[in-house]
Amino acid sequence: MLSVENLSVSYGGLRALSTVCVQVRQGEFVAIVGPNGAGKTTLFKAISGTVAPTAGRISFEGSDLLALHPAERAHLGIAHVPEGRKVFAAMTVLENLEVGAFPGAARQQRAALLERIYALFPILAERRDQLAGTLSGGQQQMLAIGRGLASAPKLMMLDEPSMGLAPAMADTIFERIDQLHREDGLTILLVEQRVGEALELSDRAYVLETGHVIMSGTYQELSQDDRVRRSYLGM
Repeated sequence: MLSVENLSVSYGGLRALSTVCVQVRQGEFVAIVGPNGAGKTTLFKAISGTVAPTAGRISFEGSDLLALHPAERAHLGIAHVPEGRKVFAAMTVLENLEVGAFPGAARQQRAALLERIYALFPILAERRDQLAGTLSGGQQQMLAIGRGLASAPKLMMLDEPSMGLAPAMADTIFERIDQLHREDGLTILLVEQRVGEALELSDRAYVLETGHVIMSGTYQELSQDDRVRRSYLGM
């Protein structure tokens, strides 16, 4: 479904990503883990089109993403739930979800998509007329995920969904993401600092450090690696 080949990205002469290769097959749950500054968010931005690579290729279902404007990528079925949530604070919960439903395929499924979002996150149904900026951090994260779902995505990219959340709320968010993968068959690409949870949920994972993929594999494979156990799993 998604193929990232030899991707490099530079900022002001500094290389943030160097010849990164990532593959995501339809229906997979793939995690990207690594320390702060490894280039994880940059990878997502390159896929969604908010930063321009200096080299490499990105394709989605056979389409060359680098030849498309960022807005066109959403219409292909790519939803990017950004780091820090970034909900529209001065708009209501429902208005935020309606913004997410801009792609044509989503408009045709609007009622069904809203029903699914509200089933996953009942608090959003209760507060649909409340301004998003008045929600708690966990509720805003639910809204950010709901806004992504409202676009009827084929691939959902989630960047640090547990950031700034209490452990119990982070657990709830992970449960809902796992539910989307298991029940809806949604393809997930996740960047997350809570490495243990990310690896356990994923089918496969990539470890990114200083802009390079240093290893990849299943949870079982990575959890047996001494470097991963020591650096990321506290073992």
